Amino acid sequence: MKQRSKIIHFSFKYKVLLFLIAVIIGTLSFYYTTKLVKMLKEQEKKRIELWADAYKDILQTDLDLPISKISFRIINENSTIPVIMTDENDKIIAYANLDSVKAQDSNYLHKKLMIMKLQHQPIELYFSEKHKNLIYYQDSFLLMQLQNYPIFQLILVVLFVIIAYILLVISKRAEDNLIWVGMSKETAHQLGTPISSLIAWVEMMKIKDIDDPMLPEVEKDVKRLEMITERFARIGSSPKLIDTNLVKVINDAIAYLKPRTSSKVEYIFDTKEDTLTVKLNPSLFQWVFENLCKNAIDAMSGKGKIIFHLQKDEKKIIIDIEDTGKGMNKTEQRKIFSAGYTSKKYGWGLGLALVKRIVEDYHKGKIYVLKSIIGKGTTFRIELNL
Repeated sequence: MKQRSKIIHFSFKYKVLLFLIAVIIGTLSFYYTTKLVKMLKEQEKKRIELWADAYKDILQTDLDLPISKISFRIINENSTIPVIMTDENDKIIAYANLDSVKAQDSNYLHKKLMIMKLQHQPIELYFSEKHKNLIYYQDSFLLMQLQNYPIFQLILVVLFVIIAYILLVISKRAEDNLIWVGMSKETAHQLGTPISSLIAWVEMMKIKDIDDPMLPEVEKDVKRLEMITERFARIGSSPKLIDTNLVKVINDAIAYLKPRTSSKVEYIFDTKEDTLTVKLNPSLFQWVFENLCKNAIDAMSGKGKIIFHLQKDEKKIIIDIEDTGKGMNKTEQRKIFSAGYTSKKYGWGLGLALVKRIVEDYHKGKIYVLKSIIGKGTTFRIELNL
């Protein structure tokens, strides 16, 4: 039971870990970038305030007095922060670090002024009690890039999560394939020896002319075990797909199950087709129907109906397997094909996972729960491409 629990939660734990790593990376990156943006904003504000003081110093210096070299240097060193100076009525007096060609257009300047008003409060320069100028400024290109950097980081984190998830899925699928193949080959190997012994005993009984009415049935079951062993041996290798009458495959599956299940289980095959040819592996696909029927019988507690509906359209063949069992909730429907998931006390949850592998990996089809109603039953749908 502990091992099954590990199988069920293995993938979930890795997904949670992947999500937490992405959240931590995103949070730390966003926090650090936000801190840098705040610091740079403060520095640019101080630079503009210093620039404004230098500009005021230049304007207030008498023409016959030398202008401070420091003021000139402060003015000239601002080559990154766009600035517009206006009077009290928003008439543009001067500007700096704007596109010199576009600045010839007054509309361009006024648009820039509106942007600056939205970004920052103006710095006021008082030359007298009645006269003042306003200095508006815009974030530098570097600051704007840094402000947009968290979005870029978020995109990178999302890409990291997507790539990591894809790699995790690929890795998990490769690991599952190795487990499936190893388990199947070992099962086939372990069954081989006792089956060979049973075949030998049956042949000896025939040679000795032992007339036992049970002998033909024993022989059938031995042949059945041989077929099951062959099925396990094929897992992991590409099965040979041949033109097969699907109607016959379903009838054969029902014929095998009917005498081996309770007489209270009724099998119904609803189809208008006598022959429906499709490329598949008959042995493996009969296994699919047997597994689905056995799960249906368990869901019905050995009493109810199993109905096969078979139809086709221009592109695909549709097989619905309907039962009158206890049904499943939404959570069960999502997990039903996962390896290790089972609602049975002593089950390992491999049957439907194997069914999905046979249908989708080997036959390039599709299988899913079409509908399930608690207390009324479940319908599985298989779609095969023509």
